[in-house]
Amino acid sequence: MNMLSTFIKPMHREGVRFVAIFAAITLGLFLIADVLGWIGVGLTVWCYYFFRDPERVTPEREGLIVSPADGIVSLIEPAVPPAELGLPDQPLTRVSVFMSVFNCHVNRLPVAGEITAIAYRPGKFLNASLDKASIDNERNSLAIRMDDGRFVAVVQIAGLVARRIVCFTEIGARLATGERFGLIRFGSRLDVYLPEGVGPLVRIGQTMIAGETVLADLHRPGAA
Repeated sequence: MNMLSTFIKPMHREGVRFVAIFAAITLGLFLIADVLGWIGVGLTVWCYYFFRDPERVTPEREGLIVSPADGIVSLIEPAVPPAELGLPDQPLTRVSVFMSVFNCHVNRLPVAGEITAIAYRPGKFLNASLDKASIDNERNSLAIRMDDGRFVAVVQIAGLVARRIVCFTEIGARLATGERFGLIRFGSRLDVYLPEGVGPLVRIGQTMIAGETVLADLHRPGAA
């Protein structure tokens, strides 16, 4: 890895048109005033940085559940998975990862398995760090059936400034741990519902790296 690759990361294709729009506006701002143009340059660079899609090294050991998003663990609590997924109506440990507008927003699958359900539900755009955002906000939920028959649910939740949830996968697809499955624009949250009897290995306030940070170990049961 050279010094240049440390600062310049690949950009996800979802960001191409947004960066182009920011760049076009920046050219117009330079025609008005240099100071406005340079502000536009800063915003264009931020837009590119927002849609960055760096490579990640996912742990290879079986049974590990990894973070689906970059950000901060904001909540760990028992909660019932979204009803639209058709999972049993019983509380499971929910780990919430809040993404600010400065985090990478490419979402990665927390565990390997088959996508058995995908359910989009429109809603509000409250601050994604709030507990009630899981219930009231726009969301897209996925159910993942692992090889042992157990399920993990992951939910993309729109935030205060997020207005678009993107999901790249489909029902029936088999994905590996850490594989890209979606993206949210601009600032949001991911909830992961752990299988019954599996406790988290993270704490509130911990910084997470999508596809790399271990959330839980299926072979190490424990209470939340």
